[in-house]
Amino acid sequence: MRSIDGCSIRRGTLCSDANLYGADLQNANLANSQFTRSVLSGANLTEANLNEANLSGAQLRGAKLNQASLVKTNARGARFNDAQLVGANMRAAILHNADLSGADMTESVLTSADLTNARLSGAKLDSANLMGANMRAANLRGASLVSANLQGVNFTGADLTDADLSEAILDNAIFNLAKTSGCKGCP
Repeated sequence: MRSIDGCSIRRGTLCSDANLYGADLQNANLANSQFTRSVLSGANLTEANLNEANLSGAQLRGAKLNQASLVKTNARGARFNDAQLVGANMRAAILHNADLSGADMTESVLTSADLTNARLSGAKLDSANLMGANMRAANLRGASLVSANLQGVNFTGADLTDADLSEAILDNAIFNLAKTSGCKGCP
């Protein structure tokens, strides 16, 4: 078992406040782990298992999480600015107040995820599955959701200014009080 900055890289590890900047954690099994307030910016977490991990308040700026599994992960207030989350499975993840500005989430799965008050300005969510996600008061200014599955998504109070929802599936999506100025494909 390897260790980085005193943090054991294994399932269920306790790594709060750890510095794992730029760490290579590709394919690591970190399910049920605790990374609260840890720095994982620039880390390679490609195909890592972070199911039910606690990433609240963690820094993941520019991290690579392509094809990673973050099912039911708690990432409240986490910063994923400019992170790569292509094809990531974030089903039922808690991303309340998370910052995903500029993140590439193409083809990611965010079904039933809680993105309340999340910042997704300039994020790329093309062909993503967000069915049943909660995006109340989320900032999606300039975000791209081309061909995304947005069935039943709650966009109440969300800012979709200049967002692109072209060819998105919008059945039963809720847009109450949403800002849609310049939005392509918004109702």
